[in-house]
Amino acid sequence: MLAVLGIVLTAGALWTIRSGYTTVTPRGESMAPTYAPGHRVLIAKTGGEKTRRGDVVLFSLPGRYQGEAVMQRVIGLGGDHVVFDGTRLTVNGTPLKEPYLKGAEVDGGHGPYDVKVPAGRVFLLGDNRGNSNDSRYFPGEDSGTVPVTAVRGRALDDATVPTVLGLGALLGVALALAGAVCALVGGLTRRRRATVPPPFTGYAGVGYPAPGGPPPFQRP
Repeated sequence: MLAVLGIVLTAGALWTIRSGYTTVTPRGESMAPTYAPGHRVLIAKTGGEKTRRGDVVLFSLPGRYQGEAVMQRVIGLGGDHVVFDGTRLTVNGTPLKEPYLKGAEVDGGHGPYDVKVPAGRVFLLGDNRGNSNDSRYFPGEDSGTVPVTAVRGRALDDATVPTVLGLGALLGVALALAGAVCALVGGLTRRRRATVPPPFTGYAGVGYPAPGGPPPFQRP
């Protein structure tokens, strides 16, 4: 039972990790300083319909970046009004607080823009606004927005869940090994008992009683 439980636990944990998470390594500076080139980023494989403002998402779009997957930050969701007036960036009229920006640079020299995000799409920007080829530079494609169906995952800064799953996989391996050892020891014990002859108890009818019989005949 231990072996079976261990195998099931290990298989389940590994399947969840493989199907639910992946890692990517940025090659450019567009998400610096949050994610620098060469920084391994943990990605939860979630659909774009679950994204929120402020999330960093991994997406790929055939018409952009040669179809390669890139990371950018969600600034506006479907129905949002995103405006940069040359000084500040607002979403639905509220100034956006962006502590993640490189050098506190809100725009990086692009210039004003006014975007009404269509339903089912997101407006994306890089954290390094001076070096990010993001939604600002594709105005002819639904104001630069990206369909939520293009989102392949969300960047995670907290690795608690995959770490727990990894520990679960290790526990499963330990249980499987313990179960295998118990089964081996049990099998050897049963085999040894089967090969050991019963203790001698005498011969019934030749001066010796059968087990549990009357005392043997005594000559005077």
